[in-house]
Amino acid sequence: MSKIAITAIGVSFIFLMTTLGAATVFIFRKKLSDKLNCLFMGFASGLMIAASVWSLLLPSIEQSDGYGSLKFLPAACGIVLGCLFLLLMDKIIPKLLVKKNKTESFSKKSFKLFLAVTLHNIPEGLAVGLAFGNAFILGEISVFYSALWLAIGIGVQNLPEGAAISLPMREDLHSNKKAFFFGAFSGLVEPIMAVVGIFLSTALSSIMPWLLAFSAGAMLFVVAEELLPDAKTPTSGHIGSWGFIVGFVIMMILDVALS
Repeated sequence: MSKIAITAIGVSFIFLMTTLGAATVFIFRKKLSDKLNCLFMGFASGLMIAASVWSLLLPSIEQSDGYGSLKFLPAACGIVLGCLFLLLMDKIIPKLLVKKNKTESFSKKSFKLFLAVTLHNIPEGLAVGLAFGNAFILGEISVFYSALWLAIGIGVQNLPEGAAISLPMREDLHSNKKAFFFGAFSGLVEPIMAVVGIFLSTALSSIMPWLLAFSAGAMLFVVAEELLPDAKTPTSGHIGSWGFIVGFVIMMILDVALS
């Protein structure tokens, strides 16, 4: 394959897998029972926390060697900034929501979940773009295939992430189509940022640790504020906790095996 073709496949794949994950709302067509909803909330929480650790925080720390003994600084500050950003959105969102008969058609929980996952996809898209940008600079076909493997790894991780956003949102939006749209749209930023990363590969590499940690902070805030409380009800038993464990383990395996 040509270098352009390899790049196009890699950039397209990351969005395709998010879309496929979001399409799981059409499999579970009926309203979820309380126990099944707790299961999916726990599952989404486990996925997002594992993704925050292995996809975002650990790479942020690894890329901060230039800070010396303060290499934790971008990760620590980025987490706090990401949480503060979501807290600010919590104040602004009610003013942005469209209301019908004084009822929010799109709740704060759905908006924050969508926003957090979208933010998480920005540095992942940039990472793919930086890899292909570096490949164009070096010009070696082997480097292009390495970048493609990175895109495939991130794409496979995006499959459960697409489901993690669309399934909880379906319960809030009461629409398979709307939940699918927002789940798929959350992944649209990845190919866009991948293209940005290709053309700005040198300039963006220095701020990547901050972007990674910022996204992690946003995801952790949503999990702690919205998802985990909904994963436990008086009648659900331990199903939400088991959903969390399963989601965490699956994403950990994907991140480690495909890194």
